[in-house]
Amino acid sequence: MTAATKDIDTLAKGGRTNIAGFVLRLAARIPFLFIAGRLYGADLVGRFALAVVVVELAALLATLGLKRGLAQALSSSERPHVCVVWDALAVAFIASIVASSVLIAFPEVMYANSQVTGLDRFFPCIIVAVAWSDVSLAALAYRLNVKAAVTARAVVEPWTISIAAYVFSFFTIKDGLVLSYVASMVAALIASMVPFLRSYGLPRGWSPNLGGLFALARANAPLAGADALEWGSRNVDRFILGVMFEPKIVGIYYMAQQVASLPQKLKTSFDPILGPVITQSLAVNDRLAIANQVRQVAFWIMAAQGGLALMGSIPGEAVMGVVGPQFVAGAAALGFLLTAEVLASTGAVCESALVYTARHRNLVISVVMLCVQIGLSLALILLMRRLGWPTNYQAAGPAIALMLSVGLTSVIKARLLSRILAAPVSPWRWPLIGAAAAAIVVGSLFTALPHRLEWAELLLGEPAIACTYLFILWKWAFGPADRALFGKMPRAEEATLPNVGSPVG
Repeated sequence: MTAATKDIDTLAKGGRTNIAGFVLRLAARIPFLFIAGRLYGADLVGRFALAVVVVELAALLATLGLKRGLAQALSSSERPHVCVVWDALAVAFIASIVASSVLIAFPEVMYANSQVTGLDRFFPCIIVAVAWSDVSLAALAYRLNVKAAVTARAVVEPWTISIAAYVFSFFTIKDGLVLSYVASMVAALIASMVPFLRSYGLPRGWSPNLGGLFALARANAPLAGADALEWGSRNVDRFILGVMFEPKIVGIYYMAQQVASLPQKLKTSFDPILGPVITQSLAVNDRLAIANQVRQVAFWIMAAQGGLALMGSIPGEAVMGVVGPQFVAGAAALGFLLTAEVLASTGAVCESALVYTARHRNLVISVVMLCVQIGLSLALILLMRRLGWPTNYQAAGPAIALMLSVGLTSVIKARLLSRILAAPVSPWRWPLIGAAAAAIVVGSLFTALPHRLEWAELLLGEPAIACTYLFILWKWAFGPADRALFGKMPRAEEATLPNVGSPVG
């Protein structure tokens, strides 16, 4: 087996493990959407969604880019790894305390379109749990332990928030969603720290290296910016809606966004394994291997997200109707958001390499495109409002802006990375069009059924769409390397660091 084949095999093993986690997350997230939509209603969901977007941004910034930068820090450091990871946790703790203090002092940032009452002010206290969970999972990912991330993010977190949201609905409807989110993040922190302590242990003889801490934070500033900008491109639309519309509209959009974000988790399924593989290839300056890794993983993600987008958007009204009748109005936004995930996949995977090979240029591109997205979102909303279009059409404006901006971002970042590596990185394969077209024809037959047979759109139409799409891809688009992804499911701890070599010709 060549070194490049081992790289792909390692990526496939890690990807399979995390895709299994994605399926578990999907199974657990659906009950939460159903409970939140049916028991709490669009107004409270919208209020919750706006608060979470601010808290999660603060938590992301508090990690200071260590979700991706920690692997490089561990690869290049001569200090004991246990000291490096505890330095990272100390940095995240300090940054989390600062972020929490600011938001507690100015809670209006989280609740721009409603009053601050009850426990609202203290919601930011959970930031440290989110940041520590992210850093500890990043440390485990360096040792290719992705099982911990699957357990924490795909099992413990979503099932806890679903169960807690149902339980709290009996006691406090107003604060139930916030409390269930807090419970899920605490549970995820415990599920992250237990395997972390088993793997790295306590730092005996360690004392925080303040100079090293600040140097680490400064070195990871571009990575932190890239993380924040990628996250911002997916969530700034929610904040814009919170400023421009009532909470109910935000709640409807949030539900569409949550359904559409499920395909996005496929990309993050490969992050824990792709980062270490890329850094190992960079260590020996094997740029062709990196191009091969990026191209392969990007195709896997694009193909999977394309199928999920078709399954979610063709019977879009039926999908949103499952959450609740009042959320059907978000079907149009759902279609654009799902398409955006497909278009964004190439750029997102390319960024996994660009943050190491051209971090400042990558950051500039992300900043410019985020500004384009914000400007286009506001322009579309104001234009449709002036034309007198219905509110649900106006609320889809940010989704359209996201779709256009991330598509352009993918083109720009793929071309930049291709020039740097002197090798093609585009995952595009023409059978994707044929597979999508056939799936659309099949899905349209089910959506054309009489209203009394609407149930068939989901129970029969969804499997038919998936089978049609996958059959064509398997027959005409997949090669041996692609089929490696469907090999025997490994345990996460079976993965080993790859030997790096040149890619398969």
